Amino acid sequence: MNSKDRNLTSVFAREPLFDSTTEVTKKMADKSVTAKVEGKASRSSSWVMEMENLLESAKPSVEMARWKQHSIYRVPEFIKKDTNRDAYGPQFVSFGPYHHGEPHLLPMEEHKRRAVLHVVNRARKPLGEFVAAIEEVADELQAAYNDLDDIWRGVNKGRFVEMMVSDGCFVLEYRRAQAIRFEGKVNEDYASNDPIFSVWSNRTLWAMMRRDMIAMENQIPLAVLQRLLAVQRGISPSAREINYMVRCLLNRPGFEEDILGLHFLDIFYKCYCGTTPQWEGPDKYDPRVPCAVELNEAGIRFKKSNTKSIHDVDFENGVLSMPLFKCHDSTEIELLNLMAFEWLHHNDKRNVVCYISFVDKIIESERDVALLRSVGLFENMIGSDKAVVKMFNTLTKLAKTPARDSRLGNVLWKVNAHCRKRRNKWRAIFVNTYLSNPWVFISLVAAVILLVATLLQTVYTIVPFYTKG
Repeated sequence: MNSKDRNLTSVFAREPLFDSTTEVTKKMADKSVTAKVEGKASRSSSWVMEMENLLESAKPSVEMARWKQHSIYRVPEFIKKDTNRDAYGPQFVSFGPYHHGEPHLLPMEEHKRRAVLHVVNRARKPLGEFVAAIEEVADELQAAYNDLDDIWRGVNKGRFVEMMVSDGCFVLEYRRAQAIRFEGKVNEDYASNDPIFSVWSNRTLWAMMRRDMIAMENQIPLAVLQRLLAVQRGISPSAREINYMVRCLLNRPGFEEDILGLHFLDIFYKCYCGTTPQWEGPDKYDPRVPCAVELNEAGIRFKKSNTKSIHDVDFENGVLSMPLFKCHDSTEIELLNLMAFEWLHHNDKRNVVCYISFVDKIIESERDVALLRSVGLFENMIGSDKAVVKMFNTLTKLAKTPARDSRLGNVLWKVNAHCRKRRNKWRAIFVNTYLSNPWVFISLVAAVILLVATLLQTVYTIVPFYTKG
C-alpha cells in the first residue's frame, strides 16, 4: 500500500470518530434546548398557579374593600414632575414609614425617643402597654398605607409598631407643649432651653412642624393617637376630641365631627373645604371664563363673600362674590397636598381642584392679581404679583374644570352669559380700545372736543342765515 492509500485509509478511519463527536454535541445542544423549554414551562406553570390563587382577590367586592382601607399614599411621579416634588414629603420630622430613616430626618429620632420616655413616665405605666395597644390594630394601621414596603411587614411588624408608638408619642408631646404655651405657662417637664418642647422652641418651630404634618407622604392614622391616649389616661378619648386636638396643632378652625379623621391632612382638608352645600345642576354650562381684568371691563363688579368658605362663590346682578384668597409662603404646599389628596383618595366632589381651577381662570397676569387686590379679594404676602401668577401656573397642573352639575359650573355659565350680552360686549370693546391707554383716551377726548367745536361753529354759521329771513 503506497503512501497515498495509507493517507486515504487514515482519513476514512477517522471519519466515524468525527461523526460521533458531532452527534454528542448535537445531543448536548438538544438537552440544553429541552432544559430551557422545560425551565420556561416551569416558570409559566408557576406563574399560572400564582395567578389562579389570586383570582378570588380580583372580585370587585374584594378589591373595593382593599382600596377602601387605603388613606395614605405615595404621590405618583407624574404629579411630582409636573408640580413641586418637595411639597409632598417632610423637611424636618418624619411621620409614618415612607420617609422614615432618611438622613436629613435622623436628628429628630432622638427627640421622638425622648417623647416616648416622657409619656411613659408621666403615665406611670409600662411601655409594654403602649406597644400592646398599637399591636392590637397593627394590621389596620398597615392597611392604611398604600404600597407599604416589605421591610415593615411580616417578621418586621414589630419595627412598624415601634415606629407608630414613637411617632404618636412625639405628636402628643408636641401638642401638650403647644397647649401649655397657649395657656401662658412653662413646660416644667422639659428644660427651658429644650430644642423641641420648650415654649420658645414650640413657637419657633411651629410653622415648619405644621408644614410636615400636612405633607401627603408624611401621615400617621389618628387611631394611633387615640390608642396611646387611652393607655395614658385609662379611658379612650372621643373621636371629636382627637379631631379637635389635630385642628389645634394645625391652627385650623371650623370643623366639628364625631367621626375620627383619617390623619392630619384629612382634618386639614375638611377644615379647608367645610360642608359642601346641596346643589342641583343647571341644564346650561360653559367652562370658560374671562380673566379678572376682562370681567371688570365688561362691567362686572367684585365683592368679598360673607364667609371664608370656598363654596361661597356666586354671581348675581353683575356682581361676582368670592371669599378672600390669602396667599402666603406655605399656600402652594398646602394646596398641592390638598389637591393630591383629592386625586389619590376616592372623592366624588373634587372641591379644591375645581376651586383652584376657577381662581386660576380669572388670574392670567399680574394685572389680574393687582385688580383683585385693589377690590379686597386677594391678599398677597409672598412678594410680587408675578410670583402669584407663577404659583398658579404650578397649581393649575392638578386643577380640574368645575363639573356641569356643580355650583361653580353654574357661576361660570352666569358670568359668561353676562359677558355675551351685546351691550356688555360693546362696553368691553370700548374700554379695551379707548380706555386701556391714557394717550388713546386723550386723543379720543381731543377728537370729541374738536367734533363738538366743529358742530357749534356750523350751527352758529347757519342760524343767522335763517334768522335774517
